[in-house]
Amino acid sequence: MKNISIQLKLNGVRRTLEVEPSDVLLDVLRDKLGVKSPKVGCDRGDCGSCTVFMNGKTVRSCLVLAVEADGADVVTLEGISKNGPTRLQKEFVKRNSFQCGFCAPGVILSAEEALKKHPRASDEEIKEHIAGNLCRCTGYKPILDAIKTVASGKASK
Repeated sequence: MKNISIQLKLNGVRRTLEVEPSDVLLDVLRDKLGVKSPKVGCDRGDCGSCTVFMNGKTVRSCLVLAVEADGADVVTLEGISKNGPTRLQKEFVKRNSFQCGFCAPGVILSAEEALKKHPRASDEEIKEHIAGNLCRCTGYKPILDAIKTVASGKASK
């Protein structure tokens, strides 16, 4: 098959590259563009470790063909953190919300989306937004507590 030229904005920087029609966005991000925060997990969209923002909404990058990202604005954990840790990230660290950290990028992006849609998110809204992210180490209590603290406005800046 013939390679296809695509353009996307990655973390604010316009990028042009050649992809195969069957390349998934996750592999292109990691292998061709050197972005390592989206993780290879289940390759089926179930675990959330490959979560990125595409045009302002979270997507599972293992389920998106790279050609579908042509013209898109893609933001990864590196993109939301380029000016330093967000309030949410600081709260996660303060509460030791992650142990191994494998799920952290996907959880953080999903939680950021939840707080963007619902700045004072309820417990149910938070749970709904992070439901597609599996954490095998910490459990969810410190993760939920950190998000609830930011949603309540009580997190330090």
